[in-house]
Amino acid sequence: MGGTVTGVGVTALGLGLEGPRGWAFRGVSFEAGPGSLITIEGPSGSGRTCLLLALTGRMKSTEGTADVGGTVLPKRMAAVRRVSALAHVPGVTDLEPALTVAEHLHERALLQRRFGDSLRGLLRPRAERKSEQRARIDTALTAAGLDLETLPKGARTAVRDLERLEALRLSIALALIGRPRLLGVDDTDLKLSDAERAEVWALLRSITEAGTTVVAVCSEAPDGTVEVSTNTRDGKEAADALAEAGRA
Repeated sequence: MGGTVTGVGVTALGLGLEGPRGWAFRGVSFEAGPGSLITIEGPSGSGRTCLLLALTGRMKSTEGTADVGGTVLPKRMAAVRRVSALAHVPGVTDLEPALTVAEHLHERALLQRRFGDSLRGLLRPRAERKSEQRARIDTALTAAGLDLETLPKGARTAVRDLERLEALRLSIALALIGRPRLLGVDDTDLKLSDAERAEVWALLRSITEAGTTVVAVCSEAPDGTVEVSTNTRDGKEAADALAEAGRA
């Protein structure tokens, strides 16, 4: 399945988003290299998901700028969407409870082939296309750490019967089918035990080690990540510091 994915560097300077009810987040500044694990930390309702959507080109910021692999936001949101993917975002990437794991994977692979791949790929022989699709799915499942053999009914297991961690892994696998250079994951530690959270962080680190840059929303970030806060005051201080460093 293709070559190694190369992640994108992500930089923000004074990034903010103002909505009808005020600022969702403001003054967010950070710098992360390709293949980084970026964590958006804070309590629920602090603008974490809005920042995740802004950095992946799904929501237009109203103040400041961001650079994703040389593409500037908010000017070129469509270009950033083409190199990024989302997982586990409520209201955006919801899994259908009645569908099986296999049906979700097959549907995503078909959508990727039809809308995400090149025209040349669509013109290849049917057998070659099916082989590529199978390889793409297998690679995504391996990267997400989801072993279908361990599920109650294997690939025929309905999403409603998945454990919370299994559903998270499936959502990540679906996102990885498109071989994104930037992966955004929301609510990474929601309602998980300490052991399960450790598994998730190990998974996300393994994805970055394979080359993909990851932005993950969490309530508490582990050590060794590029930590980002949606707290207005903290963000303003970070923006001033980064701007000062740029002038030095």
